[in-house]
Amino acid sequence: MTDISSLSELRQRVPGAFTVPPRVRMMRYAGAIALILPLLAGLYLFDFSPARILNGLTRLGMIFSFMFPPYIWTTWQEWGDVLVGLGQTISMAFLGTLLGALVAFPLAFLGAKNIMPLGWVRLSTRRGFDALRAVEQIVLALIFIRAFGLGPLPGVFAIAVSEIGTFAKLFSEAIENTSRKPVDGVLASGGGPLQTIRLAILPQAMPVILSIMLYNFESNTRSGTILGIVGAGGIGFLLADRIAAYRWPEAWTIIFLIVAVVYAIDLSSAWLRGRIIGKNDSLG
Repeated sequence: MTDISSLSELRQRVPGAFTVPPRVRMMRYAGAIALILPLLAGLYLFDFSPARILNGLTRLGMIFSFMFPPYIWTTWQEWGDVLVGLGQTISMAFLGTLLGALVAFPLAFLGAKNIMPLGWVRLSTRRGFDALRAVEQIVLALIFIRAFGLGPLPGVFAIAVSEIGTFAKLFSEAIENTSRKPVDGVLASGGGPLQTIRLAILPQAMPVILSIMLYNFESNTRSGTILGIVGAGGIGFLLADRIAAYRWPEAWTIIFLIVAVVYAIDLSSAWLRGRIIGKNDSLG
């Protein structure tokens, strides 16, 4: 009884301590409205309705029904076209990743704080990286298709240009995050700037750089499929052709093959990353 009476007395003395202030309530209401209004506007603009969702789910179930049993081609010509398309997509991803890394590697030193002391050079270089990353690969592919025509070559250029910005940023961060102690050791031994980079910085940064390249190669294999749909050749072109012709059993088989290839590349990349990083640790 004493506690209840004390609590009632406190409520009478300081009522504001037991209620939410009006300003806080208004902010909560405003936040809820700011979330709900765009949601309702989006549902209205996108013509959302339960009937449309139900109809779409019914069609989606019909499309999924073509997944099993998987379609198997019966002639070597058909298998050859699919395997050539897969090979083109993998080659497109590999060449685009390699070209992007080769161009980005020297640029990364211009954007690293521990290498480039001039702030304006470093800032300008990093903004250039941002500009390259701002343009999607599919947009670059459409531009290069217009310039070079259909086929895997525009896809290679699209991946390479996009990866220059990504690789240069990630490489420069890997260079910046290296330890200062090996650098001090090389400088104390009389080494110059080039010797410092080669003997102290690169041995620390290269395992991370190679790991980034392997991961992006796997990612670009998936991106190469999308680029093929817009005309950059490869397996994506065959997939788009099957979907456009409503040949869903073949389309699903192609999707399964793409998943298998990406899975194999992921396993291989993980093994290589473990070997590279493990070898580096053992040397350290």
